[in-house]
Amino acid sequence: MNVAIIAAAGQGTRMGGKRAKQFVELAGTPIIVHTLNPFEQCEIIQEIILVIPERDRVGFLEIGRQYGLRKLARIVSGGTTRAGSVLRGLEAISSPTPEIVAIHDGVRPFVTAEEIAQTVRAAEVNDAAILVAPATDTIKQVKNGTIVKTLQRADLRHALTPQCFRYSLLKRAFARADVLDPELTDESLLVERLGVKVAIVEGGSRNIKITRPEDLAMAEIMFKEIRS
Repeated sequence: MNVAIIAAAGQGTRMGGKRAKQFVELAGTPIIVHTLNPFEQCEIIQEIILVIPERDRVGFLEIGRQYGLRKLARIVSGGTTRAGSVLRGLEAISSPTPEIVAIHDGVRPFVTAEEIAQTVRAAEVNDAAILVAPATDTIKQVKNGTIVKTLQRADLRHALTPQCFRYSLLKRAFARADVLDPELTDESLLVERLGVKVAIVEGGSRNIKITRPEDLAMAEIMFKEIRS
């Protein structure tokens, strides 16, 4: 069984307003529902675990039924950090034979079912794989307010999600991790620290993360373009 963990426990302070960013509406539907739909449609994913703030956990089952999210197996409350939240999702997996675990940001609603499937298949072959996008800007390494080095753009990628791993490998990575470490910004880093090579799958530029009001405005435009 392949399981998706959707990490959506953040408070969304950069978005402003009273609602967590994952519950803000995009084209009349909560962002988190848009995010869950491609996993619902992806045949290679059999089960979804959603990690959200405790205050929203009880009411979301009804939302899941309202939007026909049949694969949504469990809803768990998040931790104080992203890594802590993902660990809670990992611990909620009840299948005796989990194979690949796909971890995805709750505010990346434009990922496609095909991108998910490609990344899962890459993890089946390589044990670990993440979706990435090319760096389009020139990237500078800086220190003490000055440029130290210009990095080769051809060698750089933006880390996206989903990030997919064999269940046993991810469990081993978390067993050695301090989930309160603020440097743990994604799961790939945990696996990299084990000395395991992580394969990449080239993704599309539409797979944006909605964190600020201007991101939401861009997402509204993108959504209209997709539907037109």
